[in-house]
Amino acid sequence: MKPVWIVDDDRSIRWVLEKTLSREGIPFESFASASEAISSLEGGCEPPQVLLSDIRMPGQSGLELLQEVKTRHPTVPVIIMTAYSDLESAVAAFQGGAFEYLPKPFDVDQALELIRRAIDESMHQSGAAEEEGLVPEILGQAPAMQEVFRAIGRLALSHATVLITGESGSGKELVARALHRHSPRSERPFVAINTAAIPKDLLESELFGHERGAFTGAQAQRRGRFEQAEGGTLFLDEIGDMPSELQTRLLRVLSDGHFYRVGGHSPIKANVRVIAATHQNLESRVKDGLFREDLFHRLNVIRIRLPSLRERREDVPLLTRHFLQKSARELGVEPKRLSEAALKYLCGLDFQGNVRQLENLCHWLTVMAPGQQVEIGDLPSELREAPPQLLAGDWEKALEGEVDRLLARGVPDVHGLLSQGFERILISRALAHTGGRRIEAAQALGIGRNTITRKIADLGIDGGKEAAGE
Repeated sequence: MKPVWIVDDDRSIRWVLEKTLSREGIPFESFASASEAISSLEGGCEPPQVLLSDIRMPGQSGLELLQEVKTRHPTVPVIIMTAYSDLESAVAAFQGGAFEYLPKPFDVDQALELIRRAIDESMHQSGAAEEEGLVPEILGQAPAMQEVFRAIGRLALSHATVLITGESGSGKELVARALHRHSPRSERPFVAINTAAIPKDLLESELFGHERGAFTGAQAQRRGRFEQAEGGTLFLDEIGDMPSELQTRLLRVLSDGHFYRVGGHSPIKANVRVIAATHQNLESRVKDGLFREDLFHRLNVIRIRLPSLRERREDVPLLTRHFLQKSARELGVEPKRLSEAALKYLCGLDFQGNVRQLENLCHWLTVMAPGQQVEIGDLPSELREAPPQLLAGDWEKALEGEVDRLLARGVPDVHGLLSQGFERILISRALAHTGGRRIEAAQALGIGRNTITRKIADLGIDGGKEAAGE
């Protein structure tokens, strides 16, 4: 088998991958720069089985290497690695023909799995190199966001209809704009309309336009959003709230590609890509008779689910810094920075408004926080009084946030308060698990019978039997 090429200016990364491949019996060659690898190709060296390359290195970039390899050996799978977890890198990698996008730091087993897959498969993509100097439009290091980036990259050359789902404020329009920006229609208009924000009586005219005299007040012909988006992308936000009669008209446009202005008699061809979004469960609305099933299937060609901020808490620090810098630029001031305690506290909060709420908070802090460093006490009162959300697998971080909140409020005996609450929950849940049998609950928790009896009395826990079987 031909060797796997590892290209990275970071010696430690090369060492880890070399050890992994050596252990698996996979031949390899390592290069400290893209120029070294390109020189080997130009010198007539046999192409690699798989190329694993960093994206940002001194001198020539990984994307330049990707282009060179795809020009000379288009069937060689290329895995792009990067510590810059932003949309631009993902899209540029996929448009350049990359096999996969691997964000750093990565799990060694994950990298090995990708290499094995790449050995057996080939990618046949072509496209443009990374656009330098652009501010990332979407940020995220969480695995759920990496999946979104991958989906956008794979859809970059597609005209397919896309349905974006996710909670309000999670950034659905940003994803729609990214799909448009990295599509063949990028030079044509991107037109967005929130179908829930426009009165039912006006929505039809907004979408399809109207002829002069079509109704009272229609004194001139008007082009609707479909015509305004000619050749580009039409983004229909909150599609789940669209009235049933307009659902029928939209279905007809998606089916035969034509529509009529209100009051018109001549069909107009619709050359637009439709991207729809909703925070609602469309399958449930279909079952309840509130959304047409045939329209749902027309829209649901490809679905992208955008995670809530609660599902990507590790992105809160990254997003916070970005939004604070953005607000500072807009206001012409120095960017604020959060103390470690304040940042931990934010990571433990349950942001019902998702990324939009965090962005608004950062703008508020830029204007209202008294100092350059933001402490927990500088946060809005409604956030200081909101306990962090305890989620499975994230309770320690949430506990840190709760400790910070109580300390910031000056609550006395924080240790005693939290310790009692912790023990009360442990013992109560153990008793519920054993049907109230104290001895079994004590054994499950790893404490003595006398201890659990005393704790039940001290903590005022209701229930519990002295012996199993009572």
